[in-house]
Amino acid sequence: MTHIIGKPLSRRTVLRGMGAALALPFLEAMSPTRFGLRAQARANPTHRFQTIYVPNGMAMEYWTPEGVGRGFQLSPILEPMAEFKDDMIVLSGLDATWAGNHAGASGSFLTGATRGGRNNTETLADVSVDQLLAREFARETQVASLELSMDKPANAGVCDLTLNCVYTHTLSWRSPTQPLPMESNPRAVFERLFGDSGSTERAARERRLRQQRSILDSVVDEVAALKRELGPQDNLKVDEYVEAVRDVERRIQMAEEQIDIELPFFEAPQGAPASYEDHMELMFDLQLLAFQADLTRVSSFMLGKEQSARPYPQIGVPDAHHPLSHHNNVPELIERMSKINRYHVELVARYMTKLRETPDGDGSLFDHMTILYGGGISNSTRHSPVDLPLMVLGGANGRLNGGRHLSYDDSPLMANLLVTLLDKMDMPIDKVGGSTGRLDIDTLAEM
Repeated sequence: MTHIIGKPLSRRTVLRGMGAALALPFLEAMSPTRFGLRAQARANPTHRFQTIYVPNGMAMEYWTPEGVGRGFQLSPILEPMAEFKDDMIVLSGLDATWAGNHAGASGSFLTGATRGGRNNTETLADVSVDQLLAREFARETQVASLELSMDKPANAGVCDLTLNCVYTHTLSWRSPTQPLPMESNPRAVFERLFGDSGSTERAARERRLRQQRSILDSVVDEVAALKRELGPQDNLKVDEYVEAVRDVERRIQMAEEQIDIELPFFEAPQGAPASYEDHMELMFDLQLLAFQADLTRVSSFMLGKEQSARPYPQIGVPDAHHPLSHHNNVPELIERMSKINRYHVELVARYMTKLRETPDGDGSLFDHMTILYGGGISNSTRHSPVDLPLMVLGGANGRLNGGRHLSYDDSPLMANLLVTLLDKMDMPIDKVGGSTGRLDIDTLAEM
């Protein structure tokens, strides 16, 4: 029974401190009907996980390598990755768990979900592997995970058949009913990582950290005062809220401990550049900074949302991407689409080069990362969920045997690969979504 005297708390009640406004969780006292009742040592490198997602399917004729095992030949789309061939595994023959549409392609990519909601208001998938890892790594980093996209988020409306737009606009799900929005604004990403200090300059970061500490102290004081007026159930909810505040404070303390880490000077970006190439490079640079400073160890990045109509005139493809992807198997259109697919790989290869050039312990960031690249559709004309375009990049702390093309003839599920990658990240788990076991990527016979 609530003990508060007077009027119910407004649902809009917030706790304020130093100009900040933090909303409270919903409390019984807000209902009129209830009223009155640190980072590891350099010698032991950190293992990081990144997903890079490509939308609207793939020109598979230009993607699939020739040959299997170590003797494979890079395909036209994969040629820009030539210098990383020894640190890549290309996988053929894996199928999606959720078949037949754009929503299922991105909705199941990291979740292994077998279906979505029954209408445009119901959202349903499964916990995504990036968020499983984020729960573990959040104990040691300021930011549990980054969820990024080249497109603005849309978490309402219908984008595919009768399904909510959230499925085509995100890869990350904190729970089966809680999709996470993907951030496309580089400034927002920068401020999430470093505060609104304007740059990575140490003095500016220190000022921001001091301000955040003052905000938290004043908010915690208000929480304590509020709890004295609430009933048992509301106090339980407030306790959970306090734990979240303490978690923020813990991350700030980590930031203070990490203040001496030397970072390359990096001006705060002014929103998203107009050029797709410049925008993507900036988003990749922000992720590199986050990994370099160990601000986070998990990132998911969509190079485009499913059904993206972005044209690519800069590479001689003025067609809107999504309509072009429905090429009806016309060779000329497939070849044109392959240029978009290759362009994406070229831009990612530049990022791989930066990772390899960034020292990390006794190696580089590239050496200590597992990077999952690919999409949830193969032949886009048919929205095919069969034989998905997938590859794994990075040194993975020596946990992966690269330089191979693995082809499976028994149609295992892509979700099985997710289970195996979690094993490689030292987070063994029996099931992801609709997975049926682990995928053998270590002992598969080679040619």
